[in-house]
Amino acid sequence: MNISIIAFIVLVVVSLGLFAKNVRTIIRNIKLGRGLDRNDNKGERFSLMAKVAFGQSKMQARPVVGILHFVVYAGFIIINIEVLEIVLDGLLGKHRLFSPLGSIYTFLISSFEILALLVLTACVIFLIRRNVLRIKRFHSKEMTTWPKSDANLILITEVLLMSAFILMNAADAQLQNLGSSHYTPVGDFPISGMLVGSLSGLSETTLIGMERGLWWFHIVGIFAFLNYLPYSKHFHILLAFPNVFYSKLHPTGQLPNMEAVKKEVELMFDPNADPYAAPPEPVGEPERFGAKDVTDLTWKQLMDAYTCTECGRCTDVCPANQTGKALSPRKILMDTRDRLVEVGKGIDKKGKDFNDNKSLLRDYITEEEVLACTTCNACTEACPVNNDPLSVIVDLRRFLIMEESKAPAEWTGMLTNIENNGAPWQFAQADRLKWKDE
Repeated sequence: MNISIIAFIVLVVVSLGLFAKNVRTIIRNIKLGRGLDRNDNKGERFSLMAKVAFGQSKMQARPVVGILHFVVYAGFIIINIEVLEIVLDGLLGKHRLFSPLGSIYTFLISSFEILALLVLTACVIFLIRRNVLRIKRFHSKEMTTWPKSDANLILITEVLLMSAFILMNAADAQLQNLGSSHYTPVGDFPISGMLVGSLSGLSETTLIGMERGLWWFHIVGIFAFLNYLPYSKHFHILLAFPNVFYSKLHPTGQLPNMEAVKKEVELMFDPNADPYAAPPEPVGEPERFGAKDVTDLTWKQLMDAYTCTECGRCTDVCPANQTGKALSPRKILMDTRDRLVEVGKGIDKKGKDFNDNKSLLRDYITEEEVLACTTCNACTEACPVNNDPLSVIVDLRRFLIMEESKAPAEWTGMLTNIENNGAPWQFAQADRLKWKDE
């Protein structure tokens, strides 16, 4: 076993080990949320996942961007077949292991090259949109240095990886033309073949060094990209599928009832209930109304935070944001993820009883942001991966109002009227029709 194979085995083992460790941490963090049963109607859920996550149906609301994004996505999925060959070549010390497939292999190589060029083109267009055209939603106040750098870094990495792949094939094709050993002719190279002429003046030794260098650059870059994903918004590449699978099946704007409140209301309206009987005492520690910190949210809401693509479509359609209010649904999920990561690191250092006297509400998300929401549900409808920022906002607001009684004065009057009169108006139920007698 030569040094190259040993180095490659070490690279694979270390890369996959680090990735598995980071994924386990993310799963642990998501499980810090409250329980929620989303295992019903599996057939409908698989259908939704195929349509929204795999088919990217909600991205097509903006067709040009949707098509470009699908090209990048398809390239990521399909070119992984080529990555599989590279990995097996590295482990076995072979070159183009799948070449005995003949015409099938030629078709695959041609497809990979065309896809690589399309992905490269799409990424360049996306870089121009972000940094030259400066699309407004990519430069909102929550898009600080890191979110901007994250998006650009991934796009630049994709450009470099696709360029390395095409140049590697060009060097390979020229070596095949020269009859170099270890470089068996394998068919057409529709894109890189156009570059072969520019390499004709290079020696065989130089071409071999170029091909091997680009081969290592390509595969090391892919493993580096893999281990960068858990720290990036681009982890949605993997999480989008379970996230859509476990999304709401009933109307997305339908707000869930709080069981403790629901039981009391049902008791009030039960004609057979004893009006003087006290409601049964809850078993165990009383449930908090709403959410103050990430551990008060459900695991699905925390998964939403990790799946957020930071595309800004939710904020772009938010009427509160459009009228200058502090609310940005994208920021709500970004803040939730940042706080969850902070809590996870604290648990790693100090154990499950970690307490830093901070919370999602106020330390990350202000009361002003939470109260600005109109609950119109536009953000949830616009999300391409079926995130539900509205549910997080509503839970934080429930805590403010039901635990701390911090509703605006206008809301307090309305809520008092609903409690006393069964309607938001300051009239008793018996007096509602008196206007018709005047």
